[in-house]
Amino acid sequence: MNPYCLLSSTRNSTSLESFLRRNPQIYLPRPESSSLIAHGANIFKREDNLNPQLARSVSDPILRLTTISKFTYSLAASALSSSFSEADDGEEEEESQAIINKSSTDKSDIDLQGGMAQAFHISSNTASAISICIAFAALALPFFMKSLGPPGLALKTKLLSYATLLFGFYMAWNIGANDVANAMGTSVGSGALTLRQAVLTAAVLEFSGAALMGTHVTSTMQKGILKATVFQGKETLLFAGLLSSLAAAGTWLQVASYYGWPVSTTHCIVGSMVGFGLAYGGANAVFWSSLAKVASSWVISPLMGGAMSFLVYKCIRRFVYSAPNPGQAAAAAAPIAVFVGVTAISFAAFPLSQSFPMALVQALACGTAGAVVVYQVIKKQLGHLLLKSSSSPVEQKEEPLQNKKIGLLSDIAGPRGTQLEIVYGVFGYMQILSACFMSFAHGGNDVSNAIGPLAAALSILQGGATASEIVIPIDVLVWGGFGIVAGLMMWGYRVIATIGKKITELTPTRGFAAEFAAASVVLGASKLGLPISATHTLVGAVMGVGFARGLNSVRSETVKEIVTSWAVTIPVGAAFAVLYTSILTKFLSYVL
Repeated sequence: MNPYCLLSSTRNSTSLESFLRRNPQIYLPRPESSSLIAHGANIFKREDNLNPQLARSVSDPILRLTTISKFTYSLAASALSSSFSEADDGEEEEESQAIINKSSTDKSDIDLQGGMAQAFHISSNTASAISICIAFAALALPFFMKSLGPPGLALKTKLLSYATLLFGFYMAWNIGANDVANAMGTSVGSGALTLRQAVLTAAVLEFSGAALMGTHVTSTMQKGILKATVFQGKETLLFAGLLSSLAAAGTWLQVASYYGWPVSTTHCIVGSMVGFGLAYGGANAVFWSSLAKVASSWVISPLMGGAMSFLVYKCIRRFVYSAPNPGQAAAAAAPIAVFVGVTAISFAAFPLSQSFPMALVQALACGTAGAVVVYQVIKKQLGHLLLKSSSSPVEQKEEPLQNKKIGLLSDIAGPRGTQLEIVYGVFGYMQILSACFMSFAHGGNDVSNAIGPLAAALSILQGGATASEIVIPIDVLVWGGFGIVAGLMMWGYRVIATIGKKITELTPTRGFAAEFAAASVVLGASKLGLPISATHTLVGAVMGVGFARGLNSVRSETVKEIVTSWAVTIPVGAAFAVLYTSILTKFLSYVL
């Protein structure tokens, strides 16, 4: 009899984790898989100094996962497959993965308490040195920027320009600390990328997106919330309001990032502008219809994201998991999905030509190139596993799937062994690809939340411009990109942990479903003019994947905290903006 038969099914009265907890004398043997031994590492490690009080808590794991490569999740899940070979409830392999992810989740929570050093597994001296270098660069670089002011500009005005650039950097820093989790959180949670890999990748792509794709024209009154005509002839007040909005939004983002709450940077800026407009322009200064659209996105965004991710994940289980050879099915579907996704995104989000036929041809070319690249990567990295899966018989379920009537919502058993490695490997690569695109697009789109008010404030200060549109210099775009990267490196891991680990357990298939669904909803809604929030959409998508596995798979406490932070974002931003504007107007009355 298989020595693991007592643990082979979730239907047994004692689960793997609780059984080992109640029997501390039993140790899980080291897997004898040659692929694991080749790495020279132990996958499972007994906690030697487990707190007795923590040991009594069901939520605290007694196993710890030691990451040995970026595909450890596949190998570890394969090693556990024999333990769950007799289960037939449709989630056996993914639940074995959830046990591994839960251990790494709690480990990440401990790392968050240790700060940047433990989060990235570097020494505290190295972490301090990185922070000091970033702070020094933030204080020194503005002196070399053309936007500081033309030669001959009064010293007082240059000092105010310097302070304005610092306000913009503070806002961009907090965007990086909070909003970048939209792109990389699910990849880290599923194990497709390590936290260090995710941060370094996002840093390059966020900066590139901000510098290359960032908008060069912005409205003085951000997001169409305030009426510019109300503040004509009140340049000093408008300048103070723009700076206060940056400071107010940055303050709330920093509070939210500290607690790991993913909030919308756009809503932060909107709340700040509304507070400033109401306090100093009256009720007529606010476009209330625009504000109503923003508020409606609190409901529309998570619902659309959740519904789409639910369907995507169920489609994966229906058309990939139920295939005679799930690994081959995943490898065949990946290039097709990439072709469709890249073509649609290239045509809708970043059209390369103004001519419709030419833009369509170029989008198709981009999609074809992406599909070829993904096909070659899968063939090179997973070719040996695909060959092995095609030459060996696939494990049969208790009843052949061909004899069952399978629907989209049917409970389908997951793949095992080599098949699971291939499926997770394929979707891991696809998730990394989608995360890279989302990170690049985020840098190009959301950097305007910081540099829009910044450029408008600089224009008012240096030239007295009050036009409805302000041209953004390239050095300001780069400055905003640097701020996003700095915030991501120093505090980004906090919200990444919430998105990737604390809402629900993620695997590569679940993570890809959430990310793909969120990107599709944001792109489609933006083109249709629907009010949407990328942050709220992604959180809803992660929840949708969790609900696809059962209501108990989503952590309600985390969801309550996130929803509460969404609800208070606009009023809190407004309150901070009023406070800061009152302080700045008094200060400027003495300076100007």
